Amino acid sequence: MAASSKSSQKAKNVVICLLTLWSLISLIIIVVWATSPDWKGAAQCNAELRDAKEKLVGSRSMWEQNKKALEEKVEKERNEVERRAAEILLLLGHLNATNTSLVDCRQEVVVLNGNVSIMQQKVEQLQQTEANLTAQLSQQEELIASLQNNVTQSFYQTEACRKMQDAAQSNMMAAQSQTRACEVEQQHLNRQLLKCKSLTPEMPQEKTAAPSSHCIPPKTGSAPPPLASLPAVLLLICGALHLIT
Repeated sequence: MAASSKSSQKAKNVVICLLTLWSLISLIIIVVWATSPDWKGAAQCNAELRDAKEKLVGSRSMWEQNKKALEEKVEKERNEVERRAAEILLLLGHLNATNTSLVDCRQEVVVLNGNVSIMQQKVEQLQQTEANLTAQLSQQEELIASLQNNVTQSFYQTEACRKMQDAAQSNMMAAQSQTRACEVEQQHLNRQLLKCKSLTPEMPQEKTAAPSSHCIPPKTGSAPPPLASLPAVLLLICGALHLIT
């Protein structure tokens, strides 16, 4: 910016110097021409002087116009330089802000890289945890399958025990019914025995055996003993209760 301002000022000074030098040379030529009576007449000299003055006035007006144009151009260039300087300052401000933002972005990139590393470590930890949980899940599934198998076996064992209990209860009820029948039969036999004993003194001694044999009903000799199956039934009941408990 300073170099362009100096160059415009230098050009302006050179133009002004050239115009001043041209004016001085013109005046010198006019003066020399006017002071030489031997060469030209007075009228011609006056005419030439007027022409020279007119040319001088024209040159001066042209010089003023050129000077004004140059000053306007210099002013315009100065304004342009100032505008460019302001734009450069603005661009420098933007550049500084951009550099600051770039530094911040670099710091953010460093932080993000650190966060990415931490996230990668967390991902690896989560993958390891997932693998461990998968292994534990497989073990749990195997345990669940084993427990389901045990539950199924226990269910079937429970059903078998229930069936055995029902069978034992049926056998026990049958045994109780048979016991009541035996008790009734025993009471009947006791009554028959008492009846036979009551008739024994009136008969001879050698015939005592015959009536007693007639007192016993024929079906008792062929029937199985009423309490013969009771121990086996009780054993089955005890075994079933042991399996249930």
